[in-house]
Amino acid sequence: MPTTKTPTTKTLREGSTQKRAAILSAARELFLADGFDRSSVDAVAARAQVSKRTVYDYFGDKQTLLQSVVDDIGQSMITTIRRTLDDTLTDLGGLTELADLEDALVTFSMRISTDMLGSAEYATLQRLVRAESGNLPHRGYNTMADTPDEALAERFAALAEVGLLHVPDSRLAADQFIALTFGVALDRLGSANATEDTRVRPLVVEGVRTFLRAYRAV
Repeated sequence: MPTTKTPTTKTLREGSTQKRAAILSAARELFLADGFDRSSVDAVAARAQVSKRTVYDYFGDKQTLLQSVVDDIGQSMITTIRRTLDDTLTDLGGLTELADLEDALVTFSMRISTDMLGSAEYATLQRLVRAESGNLPHRGYNTMADTPDEALAERFAALAEVGLLHVPDSRLAADQFIALTFGVALDRLGSANATEDTRVRPLVVEGVRTFLRAYRAV
């Protein structure tokens, strides 16, 4: 009796870090300039100076390549967020007064508004997700998912441990902080890019103060 073979998913090569980066960079440039549909794998390979076979070996197909481009930019954003947290909300011993904590939270928020939300990387991510939503795994695809919120929640939990905040639910506190700062700016101004709009900072400052009224330790 004949047997039916179950199809297997092709195992993609991890390959050379340099080649992978070159392919992602070439694909990103072409998807932005010409759009996903008009950008061929041949063109990506030529720009990356690799063979077409290498592109397929590393990424499988063009849609996976697009998703990988979006994911790569998202990981860069996550790195920026974690670095900013480390730069602004790590020296907990130096935050002895409420005013110190307010200054640190405002500094963190303004760094995010400039270094991330005002960056070319973020603009590229937004543009690709909007323009190519039909070619991504699902509508509103968010490569960063909950990682930024969870990273901020971890820092709020640490602030609670040293008695600076009272946060029974650190993840909820992080979600509300984001809503009160960047969320308000996005709703009112359509952007939280402090580099381009001086109105962002006053909204961020008031959002931080509102957050502290709710969550400061008493």
